[in-house]
Amino acid sequence: MSELTFEQMLEESFKTIRNGEVVDGTVIDVKPDEIILNIGYKADGIITRNEYTNETNADLTTMVSVGDAMTAKVLKVNDGEGQVLLTYKRLAAEKGNERLREAYENHEVLKAPVAQILGGGLSVVIEEARVFIPASLVSDTYEKDLSKYQDQEIEFVISEFNPRRNRVIGDRRQLLVAERAEKQKELFAKIQAGDRMEGVVKNVTDFGAFIDLGGVDGLLHISEMSWGRVENPKKVFKVGETVEVMIKEIHDTKIALSLKFPESNPWANAADSYAVGTVLDGRVARMTDFGAFVELAPGVDALLHVSQISRAHVDKPSDVLSVGQEITAKVVDLNVAEKKISLSMKALESASDAPEKAEDENEAAEEV
Repeated sequence: MSELTFEQMLEESFKTIRNGEVVDGTVIDVKPDEIILNIGYKADGIITRNEYTNETNADLTTMVSVGDAMTAKVLKVNDGEGQVLLTYKRLAAEKGNERLREAYENHEVLKAPVAQILGGGLSVVIEEARVFIPASLVSDTYEKDLSKYQDQEIEFVISEFNPRRNRVIGDRRQLLVAERAEKQKELFAKIQAGDRMEGVVKNVTDFGAFIDLGGVDGLLHISEMSWGRVENPKKVFKVGETVEVMIKEIHDTKIALSLKFPESNPWANAADSYAVGTVLDGRVARMTDFGAFVELAPGVDALLHVSQISRAHVDKPSDVLSVGQEITAKVVDLNVAEKKISLSMKALESASDAPEKAEDENEAAEEV
């Protein structure tokens, strides 16, 4: 029986390893771009930067210390230089995929910061395993710009799990839809028409503004933004600002809002403010062929008929008046119920000319 040489005995004292095997080791040296492990084998194990982290310019000396225990997976028993090539990242990703599989099967809600903004969605990392969240599943509303989610921690569920085909899909939208439905249920149970509450402007269009009342959107139509006339809602409201609104009407899941608060109704004291015979100043707001509409106050327009503009004949209002012009007129008719006021400039003109007419008649009599 032949005796073993010292080299043979030394080699047999080390364990054997194979590609794909998981090994434990201790860090014996760290460089900025690689980690060296003692894995109880005749050769040391090497973990390069790319096999440790997804951070391309990471300094490994700030992430790992000599003496740290580490578990890694064998990529190559001999990397060509007599060393064992290991991976920490891929083993962590395999463990992460197992974690994702459990979450997928249990419909578990996961939370993680957004690692990367991609062209078609977001990428998040759970224990080194990547999850892709398509843009259509990021929110319950259309999101044109996803950059605001960078580094933001978000919640999601796994809606598709197929790591072999590199398809691990996350879904944030269904959580938001469920949350919104719950908030709607709570809100509709406690609100009614006439209530006042604060909301945040969520979107502004040409016809109105959508106000977030706390998980439920209400529509503030352009006609309900003021007792007066609003030409462009985008000049009145900005997205993100807080406003106090009044619930005008609730129909199923739709809420109509208003800023026409009763105490600010300009018609509340119309009987006194615009009594027949009162002389008022106003601004020409718009004109038609039959007359001009004069704004006496925000929300109060009065009609100045073409026949009441002057004692002299006027074919159409635009011949003697212009939009924005300040005028003085007398109230000749008031109907509070129908919110109608009629004005006359001619009435003032006739009154001022009456003394002159009387003097002319006296002079004519003396001459006779």
